[in-house]
Amino acid sequence: MTTVLIVDDQPLQRLGFRMLLESQDDLSITGEAANGSDAVRLASALRPDVVLMDIRMPGMDGIEATRRITATGDRTRILILTTFDLDEYAYGGLRAGASGFLVKDAQPEEVLAGIRAVASGDAVVAPTLTRRLLDAYVQLLPASPGGVPDLDPRLVSLTDREREILTVIGHGWTNTEIAERLHLAESTVKTHVGRILAKTGSRDRVQAVILAYETRLVTP
Repeated sequence: MTTVLIVDDQPLQRLGFRMLLESQDDLSITGEAANGSDAVRLASALRPDVVLMDIRMPGMDGIEATRRITATGDRTRILILTTFDLDEYAYGGLRAGASGFLVKDAQPEEVLAGIRAVASGDAVVAPTLTRRLLDAYVQLLPASPGGVPDLDPRLVSLTDREREILTVIGHGWTNTEIAERLHLAESTVKTHVGRILAKTGSRDRVQAVILAYETRLVTP
């Protein structure tokens, strides 16, 4: 059973998500919060598998709440809810440690699939969509002195092959595409991706894409 914490300052919005989740046998609502502060408190107390996190809320917003929840190192994963698919705040949410984001008017089946994907450790946002988001807001990235990505300490432990695969992950390639284009078995690609995530401390593939941008392995 996947437990979900719903965070939204709009009662009707929370009601809609509650009704949707209650219709599923494998999903259980563990709590609801109307602001970021309550979300952090409940996430710590209830340790849900997934938090459906709104961004724009009074007081502590969803980005700061996401940052605080993911900083604890708990298993809880954050699925950002945003009004627009290129909402400027969505980028901040991803950098804060969210595993992806959904548009608020997404179809019910998309929301359910997103929750299940995040709960299983996958990233909800397709790599190409993440790349589009980062392209739009790449100016928010810190400057890279000298423009030499290999100097970034997060990349030091990667092998040449792992760095190559991280680069193409940043370009939006799927595991199947990586296997075909680099002439590798897909199982080998999955092993490399797992090692990349572990070595760089990336929570999931979305965070790996962000890392590829931050270290300038990939540029718009």
